[in-house]
Amino acid sequence: MILDLFRLDGRVALVTGAGRGLGQAMAVGLAQAGANIVSVARSADAPETRAQVEEAGRQFWHYSADLQEASQRGGLVDRIVQETGRLDILVNNAGITGRHPPEDYPLEHFTAVLEVHLVAAFDLSQQAARVMLPHGRGKIINIGSVMCFEGGLNIPAYTAAKHALAGLTKSLAVGWAGHGINVNCLCPGYFATELSGSLQRDPVRGQQILDRIPAGRWGTPDELAGLAVFLASDASNYMHGSVIVADGGWLSR
Repeated sequence: MILDLFRLDGRVALVTGAGRGLGQAMAVGLAQAGANIVSVARSADAPETRAQVEEAGRQFWHYSADLQEASQRGGLVDRIVQETGRLDILVNNAGITGRHPPEDYPLEHFTAVLEVHLVAAFDLSQQAARVMLPHGRGKIINIGSVMCFEGGLNIPAYTAAKHALAGLTKSLAVGWAGHGINVNCLCPGYFATELSGSLQRDPVRGQQILDRIPAGRWGTPDELAGLAVFLASDASNYMHGSVIVADGGWLSR
């Protein structure tokens, strides 16, 4: 049956930044499709995500780590596999941002944004691949943005990181597709989350963004969950290096 291709029963998914927003929605969606969830975030726990995952009848583990710090990323996947017994899916979702005019953008923040969005994504993908390669299968989903395609306003670090993440996705796909590992990039547009709340409520910029979205509204986090399940499942087994957009038509305008 076609719907069976989307089932994730018994698989383990590692989702970074799963404590809230899009990460939480994707983690819960993966759990509802059958996966057990490992959350990695700076927070000591992710109680809301834990409750929803366990409500779906799945196991939940949380690891506290600042992915900006290489020392906290080192050996992370091995520790997770020792506890969970396996790793089938990696969702590189964690991120930070900052908004400054390019001439005033702090260099230290620029490097921090690239470290979290790009270097950490590569580091964890490499760690995950070393677990997945012997089994001849695995799913890696990088969370990009419409800024994989655009310049953005006063977000040079975020934009640079997301452009690079799309390129990294394609390069890793070329390297691992023949070994059964699917690497793809999911690019959200403007979604209503806690992090985007101030922008959405901005009477000028928020309205400008809304006016440009052909769908006439911001996305809701649960609307990304189905795509995450698809990319994590056997339904996407022939997809390698794809950069997929969910943006309410933003880029088509």
